[in-house]
Amino acid sequence: MPLVAIATCREFPDLDHEDQLLIPALAELRIDAVPAVWTDEAINWSAFDLVVIRETWDYAEHREEFLEWARVVSEVSVLANRVELVEWNTDKRYLAELAEAGVPVVSTRFLAPGDDAADWRPNLSSAEVVVKPAVSCGSRDTLRHSAEEDVDAIVAHVQRLLDEGRHVMVQPYLEAVDTAGETALIFLDGIYSHSIRKGPLLARGLEGEKVNGLFVQEQIDPREPSVEEMQVAERVMAAIPTPPPLYARVDLIPDAEGAPTLLELELTEPSLFLSFNPLAPGRLAAAIAARIPA
Repeated sequence: MPLVAIATCREFPDLDHEDQLLIPALAELRIDAVPAVWTDEAINWSAFDLVVIRETWDYAEHREEFLEWARVVSEVSVLANRVELVEWNTDKRYLAELAEAGVPVVSTRFLAPGDDAADWRPNLSSAEVVVKPAVSCGSRDTLRHSAEEDVDAIVAHVQRLLDEGRHVMVQPYLEAVDTAGETALIFLDGIYSHSIRKGPLLARGLEGEKVNGLFVQEQIDPREPSVEEMQVAERVMAAIPTPPPLYARVDLIPDAEGAPTLLELELTEPSLFLSFNPLAPGRLAAAIAARIPA
């Protein structure tokens, strides 16, 4: 019977309730799947036919170690998603590449260590902005500010991150998130599976309360994407190098004119909200089975 590792972090050693649905779905295909904490040095990764990255939600604090782990696993087993995609996707500067490829992306100002922290404003004309590190997950170190009233706080936030040697991104806070919310479209093996709505996450000047210190709790509801959202999501997916990733989540939000625009493309450890579609666990299990070497 093939053996698959579902890579997770120490805070979720048994997976969360969403990914736990994957275990029986794989068992139905006669595949044994077990959670495996990626930082556990006692694990022999070569014992697995396939390693699926899922809840490695602590990687942002240890990205270089995480990437080295992914490279090692790739040498002794099969890793999904591929290490090349993981390295590209764990630094949100990939958004600039997608924008250059013609994908509609939320306008973003990137700053690098050594830049002037006060130089955050170009090409950003909005009442509020969001400041966050380019390497982050779960909204950690992410804050929403008034672009007019909180200038000193914005500069201080940007400077703190730059002083820590981190690249920084500043984006307009799109007001549609407070009404329409985000639409997250989940693709499994390159094929659309299902979508959810994510409600507003950031209060001005405050980080939300973290679950296990890793991510901010979100309001999640089922949603059917519009034709326009599906078209943009398919453009995003087409920009990913082939072969298609095992999973992808395309997070869209309406811009000031109401057109869907890309906020994030998640290829590393996104919640896939498998419980929101009864067929989703089986779809992901089938995609995993197809990647197990013969």
